[in-house]
This record gives sequence, C-alpha cells and structure tokens, in this order.
Amino acid sequence: MAKEISGYVKLQVKGGQANPAPPVGPALGSKGVNIMEFCKQFNARTQDKQGKIVPVLITVYTDKSFDFVIKTAPASIQLLEAAKLAVGQGSKEPNRSKVGKVTWEQVEVIAKDKMPDLNCFTLESAMKMVAGTARSMGVTVEGQAPWEKN
Repeated sequence: MAKEISGYVKLQVKGGQANPAPPVGPALGSKGVNIMEFCKQFNARTQDKQGKIVPVLITVYTDKSFDFVIKTAPASIQLLEAAKLAVGQGSKEPNRSKVGKVTWEQVEVIAKDKMPDLNCFTLESAMKMVAGTARSMGVTVEGQAPWEKN
C-alpha cells in the first residue's frame, strides 16, 4: 500500500552545500523530517552542481520519511551566469536600465536545459518564456529570434 503524504516542502539550496542551518533546518524540522539524513542525501546527489542554486521538492510522508526531486536551476540564475553578472544583480528598473545582454543562442541553451520543468511543449515557447524572464530582469536579448528569420 502507498504511503500517506503529510505535506510538501519547496526549497532552493546550493548544490552540495545543504546543512541544518536556515532555510533547510526550520522548514524540515517543522515537518518532523530527519534533517541530517536529508542533507547527506541531497549533498550526495548534487555533487556535480556544487555551489549552484538548485530547487528541490521534498515530499514528506506521515511516518516522517521523505522523498525529494531535484529540479533544474532557475532561469534567472542561468541568465545571470550567461550575461556574466553576479547573483542578485538584476535591474531595479528593467524598463529603464539594462544590466546585461544575452544572445538567442544562449537563450536556446537555457531553454533546452529548463524544458523538463517548464509548462510548454515546444522549444520556441520555452525560449519565449526564458526571454520574458530576461526582459523582467533588465537583461537584453540581442539579435533576431530564430522563428522570425525569413
């Protein structure tokens, strides 16, 4: 028989660097999960993403056991890396001041990486979503979109 789910926890943690300090400790402690066990498993599974912010969805069961799914890095973080900006350096006024530039090729790479986590079916729509994120951060997408070329 399947285990009964008591709740979900969504976190964004640096890969390979989970520890019982906030935000991990309080979020999991309130659900009664063994925090150190989660940290060990998470760090083992994210060794290849060392230092990058990784979203994780933790399913907590009534017997205090858990499962977790590791998602791809947020599009905003990937756009900042592509534009060679530090994390947290998006524009405060994206419609007035631009902070960086990316090409459509970089947007395509990010969209291909994010495809499993996005709510779309085609690469074109995924690229439009990533370009919209870039626009809202004050990052300019240079060039002509591949679907607009004649």
